[in-house]
Amino acid sequence: MTQALPQDLAGWLAAEAEGIDSGDVPAALILPRLADAGLVRIGVPGDLGGQGGTVMDAVQAVAAVARESLAAAFMLWGHRCFVEFMVQTPNNALRDRLLPDLLAGRVAGASGLSNVMKFLAGLEPLQMTARPEGEDLVIDGMLPWVTNLRGQGFFVAAAADPADGGPAMIVALAHDDPGVRRSADLSLMAMRSSDTAAVRIDGARIGRDRIIAANAPEWLPGVRPVFIALQCGMAIGLARRSLAEAGAAGGAGRAVLAAPVAALQARLDQVTASLDAGLGSGAFVSRPAALFELRIALSDIVFEAVALELQAGGGRCYLQGPGQGFARRWREAAFIPVITPSTVQLRTILAAASKAA
Repeated sequence: MTQALPQDLAGWLAAEAEGIDSGDVPAALILPRLADAGLVRIGVPGDLGGQGGTVMDAVQAVAAVARESLAAAFMLWGHRCFVEFMVQTPNNALRDRLLPDLLAGRVAGASGLSNVMKFLAGLEPLQMTARPEGEDLVIDGMLPWVTNLRGQGFFVAAAADPADGGPAMIVALAHDDPGVRRSADLSLMAMRSSDTAAVRIDGARIGRDRIIAANAPEWLPGVRPVFIALQCGMAIGLARRSLAEAGAAGGAGRAVLAAPVAALQARLDQVTASLDAGLGSGAFVSRPAALFELRIALSDIVFEAVALELQAGGGRCYLQGPGQGFARRWREAAFIPVITPSTVQLRTILAAASKAA
């Protein structure tokens, strides 16, 4: 149950993966290539301009990109999340206005909903507010870490707490809205060409036609499975690549690793199948804990996979030339558990639920 990338895209990602990781490849080149290959349209209904298919098909697309470059997969995750927000918004006019450019990769979509995901779990307060002024909303706040903030143009989804009371809402902010300021790219230790930055919002005035969802607590459980499942795709792809590298390594004594590699591959396949089943049945909407457990399991599998790759490759993994790809995957693996919601946050939520039961 894997998905192959178009040969030209796979070749380009393989050739440029190190430059994407280090920031030497302009981030502006990546999203258009992903969109031109049709990856953004996977799992989007045909009547909305997509290719059809399921959410799991979109997860497999993220996994296929992550085999070559986790930074590129991270960008695809953020963009595809925003596309999903447009698919599921009740605001048809906003969807019709934004979706064509998003699907074509002409403008980037960014998910700034990490804060509200933690808010729903009781882990932190909302960091943005919305106050009404006439027919408009004035937004203030901060998004400290958002990916796919393309300099050539982006929309970012953000949750805001209404100053006049009522449930939190989800709004779409544009890169050129007065009061919206993108920081310089964050100084990440890797994955530098991912257009990852902070966004400061000071008195940004938007029309109510930019509301993605007027009641975030009611709307978000329906999009949360896609949000987290696409993150799982990043882990699946990285683990698959490391296991493939471990299985392909030769040399004396490497045969002893065949059984652990096969066993971990079987675990990965089982978790991936469980993810597919839960998405297909809709179970994760009402039982998000099951999805959280899969995300945690995949994070653990990634670390075991890169450790097996290291053991199989031996000392060559520690040489700058031969070990370059492994070193990048080792750094990429370190990012998997800190993606919001992090595995620590997910474990905290599960532990609290267990105590409450």
